Amino acid sequence: MIAVFAISAVACISILTASFTYAGDTKATAHALIAAESGAEVFKATGGDYDKVADVLGGVVISGDAGTVIVEAFYDRAWQVSNEANADFKLNLVGDAPGNSHAVNLITGELTVSRITGEPLVVFPLAARVS
Repeated sequence: MIAVFAISAVACISILTASFTYAGDTKATAHALIAAESGAEVFKATGGDYDKVADVLGGVVISGDAGTVIVEAFYDRAWQVSNEANADFKLNLVGDAPGNSHAVNLITGELTVSRITGEPLVVFPLAARVS
C-alpha cells in the first residue's frame, strides 16, 4: 500500500513540475509577443527611425552587415530593461539601412525576441513607410 502511495506521489510531483515549466514558457512567450508587437508598432510609427525605436525600447543601435541596421534591447526575468550581463531575454531588430531598401519609400526588417541563450520566442517581419 505504501508503494502505491509513493508511486502516486512521484507521479503527482512530476505532473506539477511539468505544469510549472509549461506555465513559465507560456508566460515568457506572452511577454515576448508584447515586446515584439511594441517594437513593430514603434518601428511603423517612427517610419523606421532606428534611434527612436531604440530610445522607446530601451535599446541601442549598432551597425549591421552591409546595408543593415540593428537595434538590440535586453530584458530581465521581469521584462524590465536590462543590460546584457543581467538579461534573460533579447529583442533584436534587423532592418534596411536608410536608403538601402529594395522598395521606394519602404524600410523592411525582422524583429526577433529570444531567450538570452538564443532560443527564439517570437519573430515578426517589419515594414514601415518613410516620407
